[in-house]
Amino acid sequence: MLHLSEGGAYNRIEAARAARTYPLLLERLEQSKVTLTTIRLLAPHLTADNHRAVLASAQHKSKREVEALVAALQPKPDAPVIVRKLPAVRSATPASPSTPNTYSAPSTPTASFFAAADGSPCDASFAPLTASARIAPLSPERYRIQLTVSRETHDRFRRAQALLRHAVPSGDAAEIFDRAITLLVEALERRRFAETSRPRVPPRVSTDRDRTRHIPAVVRRDVWRRDAGRCAFVGRNGRCRETALLEFHHVQPYAAGGKATVANIQLRCHAHNAYEARLFFGEGVVRESRTAWGTSSFRNELGVTA
Repeated sequence: MLHLSEGGAYNRIEAARAARTYPLLLERLEQSKVTLTTIRLLAPHLTADNHRAVLASAQHKSKREVEALVAALQPKPDAPVIVRKLPAVRSATPASPSTPNTYSAPSTPTASFFAAADGSPCDASFAPLTASARIAPLSPERYRIQLTVSRETHDRFRRAQALLRHAVPSGDAAEIFDRAITLLVEALERRRFAETSRPRVPPRVSTDRDRTRHIPAVVRRDVWRRDAGRCAFVGRNGRCRETALLEFHHVQPYAAGGKATVANIQLRCHAHNAYEARLFFGEGVVRESRTAWGTSSFRNELGVTA
């Protein structure tokens, strides 16, 4: 017995079936150029004419990138906008021999913003209320986003829909969502990376006498743009692809005299920032200070400011 999960077994079965028709799949799998998940996603769309080109395009791609490739091979129509209250989730309570089964509904009403890729409503009657959002590409330039929100969020959406009627007469949910996300991203980039269309005059360059841990806004902005909002760590497998939990990393740590300049600051994801701190200061320092490692004061002392 291999003790595989249901998903792992399914991937292997689909890969084996596809490899009987396209033996090249096994060669690419052996070379670690594609994964079992990649083969399973691509298998229904491979033909004798396109399988070599498709496999070449899918090499070393993440699952999300492969899903986008599949959407390009077989585009789907836009999903209709559906906003409705979810049915109550039925939860059975243990029944005694003399008491019939009873069901209780959740106390917090929710609304769902969703649509199926084929144009039919999704059945969310028994979906868990805490399920994460589902994002799937429909075509190279179109995506379907499905999520469940609280009553308060639903009411705020309806309020925004009413306030925007002069600019969006149709009340299109996708347009409102785009406007909201655009404003949110601008606000976050302005706060985290000092991104602005009207930057102030840069302050004078600091000297060794007044060297500080503070990273000026102009430096944060230039580093963010230069590193394209992505971890700049380069390892044996190339540059890190992480774009979340980014931190400003001193190439030469502040504790060793490093300055807060564009040349000495790079973006790092949390994992690689901590990894490089261990390389420089030693595993013992990090291990002994494991409790304090997450605090801003200790991280600043090591020159790995978030």
